[in-house]
Amino acid sequence: MTEKEFIESIRELGIEATESQMNQLNKFYNLLKEWNQKINLTRIIEKKEVYLKHFYDSLTIVKEVNLKEISTLCDVGTGAGFPGIVLKIFYPNVKITLVDSLLKRVKYLNEVIKELDLDNITAIHIRAEDLHNQYDIVTARAVANIEKLLKYTMHLVKETGYLVAMKGNVDEELSEEVQRKINQKYKIIKINKFYLPIEKSHRSLVIIGKKQ
Repeated sequence: MTEKEFIESIRELGIEATESQMNQLNKFYNLLKEWNQKINLTRIIEKKEVYLKHFYDSLTIVKEVNLKEISTLCDVGTGAGFPGIVLKIFYPNVKITLVDSLLKRVKYLNEVIKELDLDNITAIHIRAEDLHNQYDIVTARAVANIEKLLKYTMHLVKETGYLVAMKGNVDEELSEEVQRKINQKYKIIKINKFYLPIEKSHRSLVIIGKKQ
């Protein structure tokens, strides 16, 4: 995905990219590439691949969540900063907490935050199960099996909030039996399955809330 294709594709998601945001993304890409030589952040490093599989993919959450209307978001197991940093670039109104259990990655994230001059975003070195704040939205992109994920994320979700698990193909992982089990304790609100543009690989957004 070229930068031009990225701009056109996110327009279809309802996002208009400014020149300033594209400059921030480009700077983010350069920092990712530079730091990836020092610490293991991602296997995907070719620019077109990063724009599709990291940058565009991070923004697909807007298919189900109106980020203009939420105040707080926690990105659990953020790794190289996906989706959290990309969301911050395009939705500066949201206060974002990036959570990662590896200190080296948190140092890198803090460097990205500083270099991109981002406000109201914090990277913290903690395991999600040891964090006790609550958020409107909790995201986890390609992190753990869904049942395991629920154990260390749902306590972070406000009563009226949601967990958005961003995944690939969830057909095996979310069998009817597993869905029944999850729905005993929580509520699966929606499973949105779609394809990434260009390469047409499977993606899913699994939206889970608390029982009211």
